[in-house]
Amino acid sequence: MKKKIAIQGIKGCFHEIATKKYFYKKKYNIIKCKTFNELTYFVSKNTTYLGVIAIENSIAGALIYNYNLIRKKMLKISGEIYLYINHNLMILKKNNIKNIKKIISHPMALLQCKNYLSKYPKIKISEYRDTAEAAFFIFKKKKKNIAAIASKEAAFIYNLKIIDKNIQTVNKNFTRFLILKNNFNYKKNKIFNKVSFFFKLKNNIGEFYKLIKVIFNLNINITNIQTLPRKKKPWEYIFYIDITFNVINNYLLMKKKINKINNFYYILGEYKNSIKI
Repeated sequence: MKKKIAIQGIKGCFHEIATKKYFYKKKYNIIKCKTFNELTYFVSKNTTYLGVIAIENSIAGALIYNYNLIRKKMLKISGEIYLYINHNLMILKKNNIKNIKKIISHPMALLQCKNYLSKYPKIKISEYRDTAEAAFFIFKKKKKNIAAIASKEAAFIYNLKIIDKNIQTVNKNFTRFLILKNNFNYKKNKIFNKVSFFFKLKNNIGEFYKLIKVIFNLNINITNIQTLPRKKKPWEYIFYIDITFNVINNYLLMKKKINKINNFYYILGEYKNSIKI
C-alpha cells in the first residue's frame, strides 16, 4: 500500500520537492493541503498518514507557528531534510517584464528575496498562499501584469518563462523540513543522533541556566532554540530545542537530569541528523 503524505501547497512547491528527495525510494500519494493547520490536522487524525512541513529557513528564520502546531496536535518528528531553495522570477512565456505591475509569492519567499525586489520600487509586492500556487494562478488566469516567485520546477509545470534566476538574497539558502508522524503510529528510530524537544518554564531564577548547563556539561550540541510566551499564563515560556550528540549514553543521562529539574519536558522526536542536499 502506498503511503499518504500531507504537504502544504500544490505541484511544483518546495514541500513537494522536499518530499520527492526524502522519499525517493518509496511509493506514495501526496495529499495537498492549503494551510499548515490542515496538514497537521490530517496527520493527527490518520495513523497511516505522514506529513512534510517546513520549520525553519537559513535566511528568514524559524516558523514558530509550525512548532506550535506540532506540539498542539501531539505529532512526532521521525526525520528531517535540508532543501536548497532556489527562487526565480517568472512570467507568461510571451510576456515582458515591462508589463508587470505586481509580483506575488509566499511571504517567506518574498522575505528571502527582499534585496532583489528592492530593484522594482514601482511594482506592488503581494503575499500569496504558496509559491507554486502563485505560478499556477498566472498560468491559469493568463495574467500579463503579474509575475511570480517560485521554483524552476513550478515554471516548467505551469509553462512559465523565468526572467531572473537565483534571486534569493543569500545564495546558500536552505529550508529545513520535518517528517511528521501520528503520535499513535510513532516508532522510535533505533539509530538516532538528533532530538527535538520542548519544555515549559516559569520565571524561576536559575532554572533555565540549570537546564542548559546539564546539556553543555554532557557535550551535547544545541543546534536550534526558540522561545515564545504562553498566551494564557503571563511570564511563563515554552522553549523548543534541537540537539545533536555522538554518545547516546550522554543523551540518556541528560533526559534523567532534566526530568528532575523540569516536569514539563516533552520529546517531539528522536531521529537522524540530515545533511544539506
